[in-house]
Amino acid sequence: MIHIIGYSALGINLLSMTMKNILMLRVLSLIANMIYIAYGILLNAPPFIIGCGIAVLIHGFHIIKIQKSKKAAANNVYKQ
Repeated sequence: MIHIIGYSALGINLLSMTMKNILMLRVLSLIANMIYIAYGILLNAPPFIIGCGIAVLIHGFHIIKIQKSKKAAANNVYKQ
């Protein structure tokens, strides 16, 4: 039963790799890594928890960066 969680994370992670939109790729990867963290906790597997925790931080950073650049681009369009 626990492995269903791992397989769902795997499915979402694989789906993210098919995305052409980098923001959607990052969001889906972040979600998959959060599920992997839960899976790692249930399995008592620190490498899953640590690795995926780092990945969540990296994806979160890049999502914020993408959002800021979109806002800046939108503001530049309105100023012209």
